[in-house]
Amino acid sequence: MLVFRKPPQNIERPQMPADVAIVGGGPAGMACALRLAQLIDEHNASNPKSQLSKENIYVLEKAREIGQHCLSGALLDPRSMSELLPDFEKEAPLDAPVSKEAVYFLTESGKFKLPITPPPLRDHGNYVISLNRFVKWLGSKVEAAGMTVFTGFAGAELLLDGNRVTGVRTDDKGLDKQNQPKGNFEPGYDLQAKVVILAEGSRGSLTKQLINKFDLSKTRNPQTFGQGVKELWEVPSGRIAAGEVIYTMGWPLTTREYGGAWIYGGKDNVVSLGFVTGLDYPDPRLDPQRVLQQFKRHPFVAKLLEGGKMIRYGAKSLPYGGWFAIPPIAGDGWMIVGDSAGFLNSQRLKGIHLAIKSGMLAAETAFDALKKDDFSSATLNQYPSRVENSWIKQELWKVRNFHQGFEHGFLQGMFHAGIQQFTGGRGLRDRYEATPGYARMKPLRELPADGGPDSHLIGPAKGDGKLTFDKLTDLYHSGTKHEEDQPAHLIIHDTNICESRCITEFGSPCQNFCPANVYEMLDDSAAPNGKRISLNPSNCVHCKTCDIQDPYQIITWVPPEGGGGPNYDGM
Repeated sequence: MLVFRKPPQNIERPQMPADVAIVGGGPAGMACALRLAQLIDEHNASNPKSQLSKENIYVLEKAREIGQHCLSGALLDPRSMSELLPDFEKEAPLDAPVSKEAVYFLTESGKFKLPITPPPLRDHGNYVISLNRFVKWLGSKVEAAGMTVFTGFAGAELLLDGNRVTGVRTDDKGLDKQNQPKGNFEPGYDLQAKVVILAEGSRGSLTKQLINKFDLSKTRNPQTFGQGVKELWEVPSGRIAAGEVIYTMGWPLTTREYGGAWIYGGKDNVVSLGFVTGLDYPDPRLDPQRVLQQFKRHPFVAKLLEGGKMIRYGAKSLPYGGWFAIPPIAGDGWMIVGDSAGFLNSQRLKGIHLAIKSGMLAAETAFDALKKDDFSSATLNQYPSRVENSWIKQELWKVRNFHQGFEHGFLQGMFHAGIQQFTGGRGLRDRYEATPGYARMKPLRELPADGGPDSHLIGPAKGDGKLTFDKLTDLYHSGTKHEEDQPAHLIIHDTNICESRCITEFGSPCQNFCPANVYEMLDDSAAPNGKRISLNPSNCVHCKTCDIQDPYQIITWVPPEGGGGPNYDGM
């Protein structure tokens, strides 16, 4: 059994006062910081006798560099950026405006192009971007505006005083694998903040702490998720135009699963290609990384990539639950923005613009709180009111039941999606209920031994080294790096369940749903079923799928030592 020892308890931690602590330097966190800087500058220009300071406003980013952990397809709907920085297109790193789009339904060897692109997938007016480069640029704007960004610092724990959030504890540095201090040990800071804004991305660890502490999901649908697995390719000139967008549905998934692929043409003959698999599939042996490899074997895709070279790899989870799965997003001393809150339109496959807008609205609320020096829930609840009265609500309300309609497979889901299209998102009832994705996983005894219709999706991908790749080859192209001698940041709370139950009931699905080969079952004659679980935490790409999809919910993802993780340069 894995043992996780606690570090010495009587550590004297440095204290740092803060007015606002923004945890996470992705698009939501950076937009929040930049909007707050704009508001403070405008206030100070017109109120010389009542100045507000930016000195105690901090962004904490766990990556070594701004943008390093940011991954998306990515298409940018410019709506929120045009509000944040008018004419941003003149200087932002945009690969290409969308110039052409198509949607295909794939069979195993054939394809059918939809004669009309469904309205949610019409992307003219949007831009193909690298989210990594875009957030780097946005971060430079934040720093130029006088805001402080601490890179390499992860939010490890919320500080609480009763029911009030009072700050964030950053990660300890220099602990060994047994959680004991090494010679270079540095305790984390206690950042005593008047308001904490959580912008951690999908399945944020502090957001999860907050939701569990205050039972914020009790009246909400459970959040459901997808896993996006992405590769970046260099292809021969003329193969796909910059700004060309292709979506596919159907093969290699069956009618029992939810998901689809994207292919985006970027500049310099670079193609963004990936597959999103809904984390609510029934067969625990299904492997989302293998789904992408199978997708590339389709003649249509293989021909596009022929003669090309895969240059980058990554994976992330994304929240699919929609409006009814969004928890309360503000309280006494805290707000939640972006993917952490669940602001993503799963029908459009877009969330960057919603993350940016939610960060801006949280900034406006924090600004009001700074002016009044009042950070109570009464003041901060202006933020959900702002969301309710914004185009975020207008957009997400129209797709409030979309993903839930696919609970019983692709065909029923398409029927519900059609009805919802004509009823403004309602469908057959006001609110579709949802089931957590992991709860839809069936025990092996209820499934055909050979996988049946899913046989081509189960087990690890072998890869030919040119078109398709195994996990370790893909992982190498993610640039992932962690300090080896540090505590495991993937905490299995009871390994006996893994070795005595999960291996026989579900076939150890952690080996399959993890896109980075973190989890392995190794031969061990002393283990109940001859196998023991082994962790390779240094492989982790921070997608957090294990925290989401484990059928027993006994895995907790926490941030590793700040600075560790993938390097999504150009992704």
